[in-house]
Amino acid sequence: MPAQESIPPAANVLGTIGTVLWCIQLIPQIWCNYRNKSTEGLPGVMMLVWAFAGVPFGAYAVIQNLNIPIQIQPQVFASLSLISWAQCLHYASGWAPWSSSLLALAVAIACAGTETALILTLKPIYSRGIEWPILAVGIVASILLAAGLVPPYFEIWKRKGRVVGIDFTFLSIDWLGALFSIMSLVAQHTFDYLGGVLYLVVILLESGIFISHWVWLFRTRKQRKAEKEATPAEAAALPASVDEKLQGSDIASTAGSNNKDVELKQEV
Repeated sequence: MPAQESIPPAANVLGTIGTVLWCIQLIPQIWCNYRNKSTEGLPGVMMLVWAFAGVPFGAYAVIQNLNIPIQIQPQVFASLSLISWAQCLHYASGWAPWSSSLLALAVAIACAGTETALILTLKPIYSRGIEWPILAVGIVASILLAAGLVPPYFEIWKRKGRVVGIDFTFLSIDWLGALFSIMSLVAQHTFDYLGGVLYLVVILLESGIFISHWVWLFRTRKQRKAEKEATPAEAAALPASVDEKLQGSDIASTAGSNNKDVELKQEV
């Protein structure tokens, strides 16, 4: 696909809205992690893969000469993803704040260098009419972006459809950012199909996360209402709450593994 020669004002406006949304989208998640001092339910691999996705996504946007806001977007997106990843290292894996921050900074520098190398290498090739390398870069960006949204589905499956640890303000802003971004591509003289697929993947997978939690809320509405209205004495007689069931399954699995370790030691 040829690079954009001129960008209509409507595309710039819509792209700017999408970029502003994606510039602030992870801030609510980062604040939620900090406030709760926990990243339970938020897969660190999701944030790291999203940071990696910013490299081919940024190179693709620059070489294709998409509207300026769309070119800025991957850089901000990757930076915020790395901040959230550093929080996952600190809160979930027990890394010291300085060590997780330094590692995130090192990854950021490596990503910036890789993206610069891709742009300097592929832009002259693309200008000569050879399109398959940049096409491959766009495909890799789409795959990585989609792959980053797969780990939350494993967390959702473990919790029987409930979404834990993912801030819905972040998810809503991210969803709207993808929507406005794809609209900006529609407003261009030539629609960029790979860029469109990339944003569409985000919209569909994040819609699935919303729907999963809504279904969970609907399925557990009676039990949650009973727990809310019950007195302390009545609450004690109620079946285990959803949270207690989840904790109980985790404790049971941990106890089972500990018992196996004890049996093995006794046999030895």
